[in-house]
Amino acid sequence: MPFLRFKGFEKELLRTVSPEIIDEFARIAEVAKEKVKIELLLVEQITNSPYSVEILMFEREQRQYDAIAQMIHQILKPHGFENTHIFFILLSPSLYYKEGLPLQAKTMR
Repeated sequence: MPFLRFKGFEKELLRTVSPEIIDEFARIAEVAKEKVKIELLLVEQITNSPYSVEILMFEREQRQYDAIAQMIHQILKPHGFENTHIFFILLSPSLYYKEGLPLQAKTMR
């Protein structure tokens, strides 16, 4: 955790750019590289929808969101993905469960 979910991208492109994205994301978000998860969402488009990156993570400072979005944009742009939509879905530690317990409670034991 966090999860970076790419929609509409080729698997090989993601394999190519993932190491750089993971390194930079970990640095900016101040998390261990091992915790950063990259996923490719396979969706069936019903209407025209853009390439997108949805990022599920715990709350950070606005400057970190801005830096993460800029970094992903800069990595994807040379590959022809300058119009990618990047958005964050914020998770709450009290609503994130591991071993059946909210993460907040788990860290307190």
